[in-house]
Amino acid sequence: MTRLTLESIAELAGVSRSTVSRVVNNHVSVRPEVRERVLAVIEQTGYQPDPAARRLAGQRANIIGLVIAEPAQSLFADPYFPRLIQGITQACNPQDLTLSLFLFHTKEEEANLYPKILHNNLFDGLIIAGMHVDDPLVSQLIENDIPFVTVGRHESPKVNYIDTDNMAGSHTAVTHLIRLGRQRIGHITGHLNNRASLDRQDGYLNALRDRGRAIDPTLIERGDYTEASAYEAMHRLLAKNVDAVFVASDSMALGALRALREANVKVPDDIAIVGFDDLPPATLSVPPLTTVRQPIRRVGILAVETLLDILDNGLEPARRVILPTELVVRETCGGRI
Repeated sequence: MTRLTLESIAELAGVSRSTVSRVVNNHVSVRPEVRERVLAVIEQTGYQPDPAARRLAGQRANIIGLVIAEPAQSLFADPYFPRLIQGITQACNPQDLTLSLFLFHTKEEEANLYPKILHNNLFDGLIIAGMHVDDPLVSQLIENDIPFVTVGRHESPKVNYIDTDNMAGSHTAVTHLIRLGRQRIGHITGHLNNRASLDRQDGYLNALRDRGRAIDPTLIERGDYTEASAYEAMHRLLAKNVDAVFVASDSMALGALRALREANVKVPDDIAIVGFDDLPPATLSVPPLTTVRQPIRRVGILAVETLLDILDNGLEPARRVILPTELVVRETCGGRI
Protein backbone atom coordinates (compact mmCIF):
# COMPACT_ATOMS: atom_id res chain seq x y z
CA MET A 1 0.00 0.00 0.00
CA THR A 2 1.33 3.41 -0.96
CA ARG A 3 2.20 5.53 2.08
CA LEU A 4 0.05 8.60 2.39
CA THR A 5 1.93 11.91 2.43
CA LEU A 6 1.07 15.56 2.90
CA GLU A 7 1.24 15.88 -0.88
CA SER A 8 -1.32 13.12 -1.47
CA ILE A 9 -3.70 14.55 1.13
CA ALA A 10 -3.30 17.99 -0.47
CA GLU A 11 -4.15 16.58 -3.90
CA LEU A 12 -7.25 14.80 -2.61
CA ALA A 13 -8.45 17.91 -0.74
CA GLY A 14 -7.65 20.29 -3.59
CA VAL A 15 -5.35 22.46 -1.52
CA SER A 16 -1.62 23.08 -1.21
CA ARG A 17 0.79 20.98 0.85
CA SER A 18 1.39 23.94 3.15
CA THR A 19 -2.35 24.19 3.89
CA VAL A 20 -2.47 20.53 4.90
CA SER A 21 0.57 21.10 7.11
CA ARG A 22 -1.15 23.99 8.86
CA VAL A 23 -4.32 21.93 9.41
CA VAL A 24 -2.35 18.99 10.80
CA ASN A 25 -0.56 21.34 13.17
CA ASN A 26 -3.76 23.16 14.15
CA HIS A 27 -2.54 26.50 12.81
CA VAL A 28 -5.07 29.31 13.14
CA SER A 29 -4.50 30.79 9.65
CA VAL A 30 -6.82 28.38 7.82
CA ARG A 31 -10.40 29.14 6.88
CA PRO A 32 -12.94 26.89 8.68
CA GLU A 33 -14.40 25.44 5.47
CA VAL A 34 -10.94 24.53 4.17
CA ARG A 35 -9.94 23.00 7.51
CA GLU A 36 -13.11 20.86 7.46
CA ARG A 37 -12.37 19.68 3.91
CA VAL A 38 -8.82 18.65 4.78
CA LEU A 39 -9.87 16.96 8.02
CA ALA A 40 -12.55 15.02 6.13
CA VAL A 41 -9.93 13.68 3.70
CA ILE A 42 -7.62 12.79 6.61
CA GLU A 43 -10.44 10.89 8.31
CA GLN A 44 -11.49 9.09 5.12
CA THR A 45 -7.94 7.99 4.30
CA GLY A 46 -6.80 7.26 7.82
CA TYR A 47 -3.73 9.41 7.32
CA GLN A 48 -1.39 9.56 10.32
CA PRO A 49 1.37 12.18 10.26
CA ASP A 50 4.79 11.11 11.46
CA PRO A 51 5.12 12.41 15.05
CA ALA A 52 8.70 13.66 14.62
CA ALA A 53 7.84 15.42 11.37
CA ARG A 54 4.74 16.87 12.97
CA ARG A 55 6.75 18.36 15.82
CA LEU A 56 9.18 19.83 13.33
CA ALA A 57 6.40 21.19 11.12
CA GLY A 58 4.69 22.73 14.14
CA GLN A 59 7.56 25.15 14.58
CA ARG A 60 7.71 28.42 12.70
CA ALA A 61 10.26 28.57 9.92
CA ASN A 62 10.80 32.26 10.77
CA ILE A 63 11.06 32.94 7.05
CA ILE A 64 8.75 35.31 5.19
CA GLY A 65 8.68 35.79 1.44
CA LEU A 66 8.59 39.12 -0.38
CA VAL A 67 7.20 38.98 -3.91
CA ILE A 68 7.93 42.00 -6.10
CA ALA A 69 5.27 41.60 -8.80
CA GLU A 70 7.21 43.75 -11.25
CA PRO A 71 10.21 42.82 -13.43
CA ALA A 72 13.42 42.78 -11.40
CA GLN A 73 14.68 45.83 -13.30
CA SER A 74 12.10 47.91 -11.43
CA LEU A 75 13.69 47.01 -8.11
CA PHE A 76 16.92 48.71 -9.14
CA ALA A 77 15.51 51.53 -11.26
CA ASP A 78 12.78 52.82 -8.94
CA PRO A 79 13.93 54.13 -5.52
CA TYR A 80 10.50 53.24 -4.09
CA PHE A 81 11.31 49.54 -3.73
CA PRO A 82 14.62 49.93 -1.83
CA ARG A 83 12.86 52.22 0.66
CA LEU A 84 10.04 49.67 1.07
CA ILE A 85 12.51 46.80 1.57
CA GLN A 86 14.35 48.92 4.12
CA GLY A 87 11.16 49.12 6.19
CA ILE A 88 10.47 45.39 5.82
CA THR A 89 13.96 44.40 6.93
CA GLN A 90 13.79 46.92 9.78
CA ALA A 91 10.77 45.00 11.10
CA CYS A 92 12.20 41.54 10.35
CA ASN A 93 15.55 41.87 12.08
CA PRO A 94 14.34 42.34 15.69
CA GLN A 95 12.04 39.32 15.20
CA ASP A 96 14.89 37.12 13.87
CA LEU A 97 12.96 36.70 10.63
CA THR A 98 14.70 35.76 7.41
CA LEU A 99 13.44 37.56 4.31
CA SER A 100 13.28 35.55 1.08
CA LEU A 101 12.98 37.67 -2.06
CA PHE A 102 11.05 36.38 -5.09
CA LEU A 103 11.86 38.20 -8.36
CA PHE A 104 11.38 37.60 -12.07
CA HIS A 105 12.73 39.23 -15.23
CA THR A 106 10.20 38.18 -17.89
CA LYS A 107 6.54 37.16 -18.11
CA GLU A 108 7.67 33.58 -18.70
CA GLU A 109 9.68 33.65 -15.48
CA GLU A 110 6.68 35.13 -13.66
CA ALA A 111 4.46 32.28 -14.86
CA ASN A 112 7.00 29.71 -13.63
CA LEU A 113 7.62 31.50 -10.34
CA TYR A 114 4.05 31.58 -9.06
CA PRO A 115 3.57 27.76 -8.84
CA LYS A 116 6.88 27.53 -6.95
CA ILE A 117 5.60 30.11 -4.46
CA LEU A 118 2.29 28.28 -4.00
CA HIS A 119 3.96 24.94 -3.30
CA ASN A 120 6.83 26.26 -1.20
CA ASN A 121 6.51 25.05 2.38
CA LEU A 122 9.60 26.86 3.67
CA PHE A 123 8.12 30.26 4.52
CA ASP A 124 5.47 31.23 7.06
CA GLY A 125 3.74 33.87 4.92
CA LEU A 126 4.14 36.36 2.11
CA ILE A 127 4.26 40.10 1.46
CA ILE A 128 3.36 41.12 -2.11
CA ALA A 129 4.38 44.49 -3.56
CA GLY A 130 3.92 46.01 -7.03
CA MET A 131 0.82 43.90 -7.58
CA HIS A 132 -1.37 44.31 -10.66
CA VAL A 133 -5.14 44.58 -10.20
CA ASP A 134 -5.73 41.30 -12.07
CA ASP A 135 -2.78 39.39 -10.59
CA PRO A 136 -3.77 35.68 -10.41
CA LEU A 137 -1.42 35.05 -7.48
CA VAL A 138 -3.81 36.70 -5.02
CA SER A 139 -6.77 34.42 -5.73
CA GLN A 140 -4.49 31.38 -5.66
CA LEU A 141 -3.07 32.36 -2.28
CA ILE A 142 -6.60 32.82 -0.90
CA GLU A 143 -7.67 29.46 -2.32
CA ASN A 144 -4.70 27.72 -0.70
CA ASP A 145 -5.06 29.55 2.63
CA ILE A 146 -1.52 30.90 2.48
CA PRO A 147 -1.12 33.88 4.84
CA PHE A 148 -0.18 37.03 2.95
CA VAL A 149 -0.33 40.83 3.03
CA THR A 150 -0.33 43.08 0.00
CA VAL A 151 1.38 46.44 -0.18
CA GLY A 152 -1.44 48.26 -1.93
CA ARG A 153 -5.20 48.29 -1.71
CA HIS A 154 -7.14 45.31 -3.03
CA GLU A 155 -10.85 44.94 -3.79
CA SER A 156 -11.29 41.44 -2.34
CA PRO A 157 -12.72 41.48 1.22
CA LYS A 158 -10.41 38.56 2.07
CA VAL A 159 -7.17 40.40 1.32
CA ASN A 160 -5.08 41.97 4.08
CA TYR A 161 -3.31 45.10 2.91
CA ILE A 162 -1.26 48.12 3.90
CA ASP A 163 -1.50 51.20 1.69
CA THR A 164 -1.18 54.95 1.64
CA ASP A 165 -4.09 57.21 0.77
CA ASN A 166 -3.17 57.65 -2.88
CA MET A 167 -6.49 59.18 -3.86
CA ALA A 168 -6.48 61.80 -1.10
CA GLY A 169 -2.82 62.62 -1.75
CA SER A 170 -3.31 63.29 -5.43
CA HIS A 171 -6.53 65.20 -4.71
CA THR A 172 -4.59 67.50 -2.37
CA ALA A 173 -1.82 68.02 -4.95
CA VAL A 174 -4.17 68.95 -7.77
CA THR A 175 -6.31 71.13 -5.52
CA HIS A 176 -3.16 73.04 -4.60
CA LEU A 177 -2.40 73.66 -8.28
CA ILE A 178 -5.96 74.89 -8.83
CA ARG A 179 -5.66 77.29 -5.89
CA LEU A 180 -2.51 78.68 -7.48
CA GLY A 181 -4.62 79.64 -10.51
CA ARG A 182 -3.42 76.94 -12.92
CA GLN A 183 -5.99 76.40 -15.65
CA ARG A 184 -4.83 73.49 -17.82
CA ILE A 185 -3.57 70.82 -15.46
CA GLY A 186 -2.27 67.67 -17.07
CA HIS A 187 -1.57 64.29 -15.52
CA ILE A 188 1.10 61.67 -16.23
CA THR A 189 -0.14 58.33 -14.88
CA GLY A 190 1.71 55.25 -13.73
CA HIS A 191 0.82 51.75 -14.92
CA LEU A 192 -2.97 51.67 -15.16
CA ASN A 193 -3.03 47.99 -14.20
CA ASN A 194 -1.75 49.10 -10.80
CA ARG A 195 -4.21 50.11 -8.05
CA ALA A 196 -2.06 52.99 -6.80
CA SER A 197 -1.94 54.48 -10.31
CA LEU A 198 -5.71 54.20 -10.68
CA ASP A 199 -6.29 55.79 -7.28
CA ARG A 200 -3.93 58.68 -8.07
CA GLN A 201 -5.69 59.25 -11.38
CA ASP A 202 -9.06 59.21 -9.59
CA GLY A 203 -7.75 61.78 -7.11
CA TYR A 204 -6.70 64.02 -10.01
CA LEU A 205 -10.12 63.71 -11.65
CA ASN A 206 -12.05 64.23 -8.41
CA ALA A 207 -10.09 67.38 -7.57
CA LEU A 208 -10.99 68.89 -10.93
CA ARG A 209 -14.65 67.96 -10.54
CA ASP A 210 -14.82 69.27 -6.98
CA ARG A 211 -13.56 72.65 -8.20
CA GLY A 212 -15.99 72.78 -11.11
CA ARG A 213 -13.34 72.13 -13.75
CA ALA A 214 -14.19 70.32 -16.96
CA ILE A 215 -12.36 67.01 -17.53
CA ASP A 216 -10.19 67.01 -20.64
CA PRO A 217 -9.05 63.42 -21.33
CA THR A 218 -6.43 64.68 -23.77
CA LEU A 219 -4.50 66.14 -20.84
CA ILE A 220 -3.95 62.66 -19.34
CA GLU A 221 -0.84 60.91 -20.64
CA ARG A 222 0.18 57.39 -19.67
CA GLY A 223 3.52 56.61 -18.09
CA ASP A 224 4.95 53.46 -16.59
CA TYR A 225 6.80 54.79 -13.52
CA THR A 226 10.02 55.23 -15.49
CA GLU A 227 11.73 58.55 -16.07
CA ALA A 228 11.86 57.85 -19.82
CA SER A 229 8.08 57.34 -20.08
CA ALA A 230 7.39 60.69 -18.39
CA TYR A 231 9.97 62.44 -20.55
CA GLU A 232 8.01 61.37 -23.65
CA ALA A 233 4.64 62.12 -22.02
CA MET A 234 5.76 65.64 -21.07
CA HIS A 235 6.71 66.37 -24.67
CA ARG A 236 3.19 65.38 -25.72
CA LEU A 237 1.64 67.60 -23.03
CA LEU A 238 3.74 70.57 -24.14
CA ALA A 239 1.83 70.55 -27.42
CA LYS A 240 -1.44 70.85 -25.46
CA ASN A 241 -0.62 74.13 -23.69
CA VAL A 242 -0.69 72.82 -20.13
CA ASP A 243 0.37 75.18 -17.37
CA ALA A 244 0.70 72.50 -14.65
CA VAL A 245 1.19 68.74 -14.46
CA PHE A 246 0.55 66.28 -11.66
CA VAL A 247 2.92 63.33 -12.12
CA ALA A 248 2.17 59.98 -10.45
CA SER A 249 5.71 59.45 -9.09
CA ASP A 250 8.88 61.38 -8.32
CA SER A 251 10.92 59.28 -10.76
CA MET A 252 8.58 60.28 -13.57
CA ALA A 253 8.53 63.90 -12.40
CA LEU A 254 12.30 64.02 -12.93
CA GLY A 255 11.77 62.89 -16.52
CA ALA A 256 9.13 65.58 -17.00
CA LEU A 257 11.49 68.23 -15.64
CA ARG A 258 14.23 67.10 -18.02
CA ALA A 259 11.87 67.46 -20.97
CA LEU A 260 10.93 70.97 -19.85
CA ARG A 261 14.56 72.03 -19.43
CA GLU A 262 15.40 70.85 -22.92
CA ALA A 263 12.39 72.75 -24.31
CA ASN A 264 13.51 75.93 -22.46
CA VAL A 265 10.25 75.99 -20.50
CA LYS A 266 10.53 77.71 -17.12
CA VAL A 267 9.41 75.85 -14.00
CA PRO A 268 7.25 76.99 -12.27
CA ASP A 269 6.72 80.24 -14.22
CA ASP A 270 5.41 78.53 -17.35
CA ILE A 271 4.50 75.07 -16.06
CA ALA A 272 4.20 73.88 -12.46
CA ILE A 273 5.07 70.26 -11.55
CA VAL A 274 3.99 68.11 -8.61
CA GLY A 275 5.20 64.54 -8.04
CA PHE A 276 4.32 61.73 -5.64
CA ASP A 277 6.54 59.84 -3.12
CA ASP A 278 9.00 62.40 -1.66
CA LEU A 279 12.03 60.20 -2.22
CA PRO A 280 15.54 61.69 -1.81
CA PRO A 281 15.90 62.77 -5.48
CA ALA A 282 12.96 65.18 -4.98
CA THR A 283 15.15 67.55 -2.97
CA LEU A 284 18.01 67.32 -5.48
CA SER A 285 16.05 68.12 -8.63
CA VAL A 286 16.37 71.51 -10.31
CA PRO A 287 14.26 73.19 -9.10
CA PRO A 288 13.44 71.13 -5.95
CA LEU A 289 10.30 69.09 -6.49
CA THR A 290 6.92 69.72 -4.88
CA THR A 291 5.55 66.28 -4.12
CA VAL A 292 3.17 64.16 -2.07
CA ARG A 293 5.03 62.42 0.74
CA GLN A 294 4.01 58.85 1.48
CA PRO A 295 5.47 56.88 4.44
CA ILE A 296 7.04 54.09 2.39
CA ARG A 297 9.29 52.70 5.11
CA ARG A 298 6.38 52.69 7.57
CA VAL A 299 4.31 50.70 5.05
CA GLY A 300 7.03 48.03 5.00
CA ILE A 301 7.17 47.84 8.79
CA LEU A 302 3.39 47.52 9.09
CA ALA A 303 3.28 44.84 6.38
CA VAL A 304 5.57 42.63 8.51
CA GLU A 305 3.71 43.39 11.74
CA THR A 306 0.36 42.61 10.08
CA LEU A 307 1.64 39.32 8.66
CA LEU A 308 2.90 38.27 12.10
CA ASP A 309 -0.52 39.16 13.58
CA ILE A 310 -2.18 36.92 10.97
CA LEU A 311 0.19 34.05 11.80
CA ASP A 312 -0.56 34.43 15.51
CA ASN A 313 -4.31 35.10 15.37
CA GLY A 314 -5.68 33.80 12.07
CA LEU A 315 -6.79 35.17 8.73
CA GLU A 316 -10.04 36.75 9.90
CA PRO A 317 -11.01 39.48 10.14
CA ALA A 318 -9.09 41.02 7.25
CA ARG A 319 -6.70 43.79 8.25
CA ARG A 320 -6.79 46.99 6.17
CA VAL A 321 -4.53 49.91 6.99
CA ILE A 322 -4.41 53.12 4.93
CA LEU A 323 -1.79 55.66 5.99
CA PRO A 324 -2.14 59.43 5.40
CA THR A 325 -0.02 61.42 2.95
CA GLU A 326 1.35 64.95 3.12
CA LEU A 327 1.89 67.59 0.43
CA VAL A 328 5.45 68.93 0.59
CA VAL A 329 5.63 72.25 -1.25
CA ARG A 330 8.94 73.15 -2.87
CA GLU A 331 9.88 75.29 -5.86
CA THR A 332 8.36 73.42 -8.83
CA CYS A 333 4.87 74.76 -8.17
CA GLY A 334 5.82 78.20 -6.98
CA GLY A 335 3.45 78.53 -4.08
CA ARG A 336 3.02 77.78 -0.41
CA ILE A 337 0.01 76.11 1.22
